[in-house]
Order: sequence, then structure tokens, then C-alpha cells
Amino acid sequence: MQRWAYTTRREGPRSRAGRAGRSSTGRHPGNRPYAPGLAAALIALVVGAVATGCTAGASDEGATGDAKAGSGARTVAQPGKYRTLLEPCGAVADATLRELLPGIAELPEDQQRAKLRGEAAGTFDSDRRVGCAWRAASATGAAHTLTLDFERVVSYDAGTSDTDRAAEVYGRKQSAVFPPGTPGAPPSPSATGSSGPPPSSGSGSSAPPSSSSASAPGASGAPGDTAAAEPVPRVLDDLGDAAFINDVLSAAGGGSTAQRRTVSVVFRTSNVVATVVYTEHSGRVTDVPDSKELQDRARKLAEDLAGEFG
Repeated sequence: MQRWAYTTRREGPRSRAGRAGRSSTGRHPGNRPYAPGLAAALIALVVGAVATGCTAGASDEGATGDAKAGSGARTVAQPGKYRTLLEPCGAVADATLRELLPGIAELPEDQQRAKLRGEAAGTFDSDRRVGCAWRAASATGAAHTLTLDFERVVSYDAGTSDTDRAAEVYGRKQSAVFPPGTPGAPPSPSATGSSGPPPSSGSGSSAPPSSSSASAPGASGAPGDTAAAEPVPRVLDDLGDAAFINDVLSAAGGGSTAQRRTVSVVFRTSNVVATVVYTEHSGRVTDVPDSKELQDRARKLAEDLAGEFG
């Protein structure tokens, strides 16, 4: 049998070092992968830090935006109490009309109904301004006229309420009636330091026909006049938010020498300004319409209307 000779192979230092550097898996330690748990923890840490920074930035930005919006907010005045008006031709009871217009009772039944209906005043916007008028004459020649005018004032200025604007409208009516310096007269522009034309009422509608007596100074002291119980014009403290009454005696006009007395009551309730004008034409030259009687009737009607507005 042939024997084979075996020789022992010697390994150099490089070979031994290479073998020693390998792990049991045959991979170099420098190529060892990260453990799965450690990698997940690192990713979660990075994502959490980014999310926290974004949330804080958004929160700060939102807080800054709210603060600016709040600081720039503008206070808007409240709208008026009344959004609608009374129907003027239906606002006065038939019994009251018969008392104010005694000539109606002398007419036939069908004509009485027509007189009681009244005549509506034409306006551009019936939601903002309305009016109605009645007239009846008696066989003696005396005649009575009743006119109502309701105005719902609306302010177009966001900083001025409807009620404040209505107070300005009422104030101008009052200023036109009261002579400067008399009790109840509003302060003059020089006293308040204001100048320029008065602001617009913002009503946006035309005024229905009305008697000029509501803006004419009182003349109840004219010769032949029956003296009123109280001076006129004067402020009424117990009617609406503000009110005044005026009484004017004048010639009937139209070539007649008869007397005509016109009593007007103007009152404001919230953002509505109402005017009642009650007139009597005497039938004879020697007759002078009674001031107290007409004032009492006009004032009572105004109180009833203020109650209907509520």
C-alpha cells in the first residue's frame, strides 16, 4: 500500500488575523446591523421632537391671530326696538274718531264708514314711514282734521344706534318749535360747540303731507284766544321716551275770517317718532276753538298710540 505523506501547512500572521476577526456567523464586526428595538426607539424620538416643535409653533401663531382679531374688533350699535310700524289708518278706534271728528255723526251711514277709514299718506317705503288723515265738517261750518305720522328711524352708522338717531330726529323737531332760551328748548349749537348741518335721520323715505304747525312756534296768546291751562309749547314728561305739545291759533285762511287752532303732539318711543296733529276750524268768526279741549284730546290720543307701540 502506498502511503501519502501529509505536510502541515503553516498560516501566516495575516491569515490568522483575518480568521480571528470573523465572528461565528462569518461576518465582520463592522458590518453588524442595528438591533430592531433600538432603531424604532430612535425613529420615535425624532418624530416626536418634530411634532412637538410644529405643535408649539402652530399654537403660538394661533394665539397671536386671536389677539389681533380681538384687538381689532369693532363694537356695533344695537338695532332699534321696532322693526315695523302701526297701520296708521287702523290705529285709532272708531269711537275715538267720532269724538275727535263730531261732524261724522251728521253724515249718512255709508259716508260715516268712508270717513272713519281715513286716507293713507303716500310714502316711498311703508316699512319706514306711514301716515293717515281724517276730516269731517259739521252743519255749523266747523271742521276738524286729524293727521298721524309715524317714522321708524334706522341708522346707517354702525357706531350709532337706531334709538340714538331717532333721538336726533326728535330733537330737530323740538328745536324747530321751542324758541331759544325757553324751558324745554334744546341747547343751541353754539352752546354745545357743534357746527354744521344736523345729521340725516337715515329714514330713506319721503315725508307724508303734514301740517306746518308741528314746527311753528306757539301762538296761543293771540287776541281772542282762549287761554290754555299751561304754556305752550311745553315738554310732556309722561309720554314715551320724550314728548312735547304745541298749540297754534291762526286765521283759517282761504279768505275766511274764522279762527283755526292746531294742536300737535310729537313723541318718541325707542326708534319711532310719532306726530299727532289735531285741528279745528271754527264755523263762525266769533267762535274760537277751545285750547284746553283740543290739547286734552290730542294728548289722550298720543298716549293711546304710545301704548299700542308698547
